[in-house]
Amino acid sequence: MKKQAFLFYPFLFGLLLLLFAGGLVYGAVSIPLESVVKILSGEGTERLAWQNIVLQSRLPQAVTALLAGASLAVSGLLLQTLFRNPLAGPSILGISDGANLGVAAIMLYFGGSLSMVSDLPISGYLAVILAAFGGAACILGLIIYFSAKVKNNVMLLIIGIMIGYLASSLISVLNYYASTDKVHAFVMWGLGNFSGVSLQQLPYFTGFTFAGLLLAILLIKPLNALLLGEMYAANLGIKIKRTRILILLCTGLLTATTTAFCGPISFIGLAVPHVARLMLGSSNHKMLVPVTLLTGSCIALLCNLLMVLPGTNNILPLNAVTPMLGAPVIIYVIVNRKNIQYFD
Repeated sequence: MKKQAFLFYPFLFGLLLLLFAGGLVYGAVSIPLESVVKILSGEGTERLAWQNIVLQSRLPQAVTALLAGASLAVSGLLLQTLFRNPLAGPSILGISDGANLGVAAIMLYFGGSLSMVSDLPISGYLAVILAAFGGAACILGLIIYFSAKVKNNVMLLIIGIMIGYLASSLISVLNYYASTDKVHAFVMWGLGNFSGVSLQQLPYFTGFTFAGLLLAILLIKPLNALLLGEMYAANLGIKIKRTRILILLCTGLLTATTTAFCGPISFIGLAVPHVARLMLGSSNHKMLVPVTLLTGSCIALLCNLLMVLPGTNNILPLNAVTPMLGAPVIIYVIVNRKNIQYFD
């Protein structure tokens, strides 16, 4: 199995580089490959507009897609392992709705859009991130609390959905009392995109994301112990309560950061861990975490390419593309659930 897993690493790395390069070359504006290479190598080009598009738009967008895909995929994997439920994910359990609520409070009453907040000092970035993190962490805390009360996974998912509805209702109230331009900005943000992170904002987005991914990697051993059940994990010396809190913080940080800058992105966090498990045929997190991370980045970069309609200048919303790739995976998992062993 380890030899088989190692075969995926060069394949996924190669696919990642190919999709990343495709995001720099392909877009609504046609730019020759030779010009893109010259711009990236520092030679420049005769058209200043092309240089601005590649360096100020496509490069940050590709990096954002790479990091956001990895963040959401790893978040879904952590939640599915914690709850031992293949249908757990940031969006299904209402975590994304909590982050949406936090960002809605900031956007609808303290700026109207993320770009307007970006004109503020660094505290403006932190206000959006902390609001999204606070909303996501509150929902995750409620889910963890109810998980101790409700042992049935289906009932727990229903509770998560209900909590998500409550968060959505509060967002509706905020929208009702906000001005028209702020509501429009929030709706456009809610469609999801990878172009919301500018070159100046990218270091902050990257820093928060790397912190969350590093914490996820450090949780590999406790995650493998949780596969045996909480009683066995405790006998192995794993502190269950502390592990739950760390998973809460890690998932909340990754989900909140991605949601704050990219909007709520559906299906990546739910579907990608299944794709990684199906490829590996194993739930060993030593292999599963890096493969999930790379697969999530590849899927997000692919969605970033599919957003651009060929032959036109039109760009589809991100959440119009992700279900096309994610929904068939979930349907396959549900139909073949008896033949798929996820938590062995």
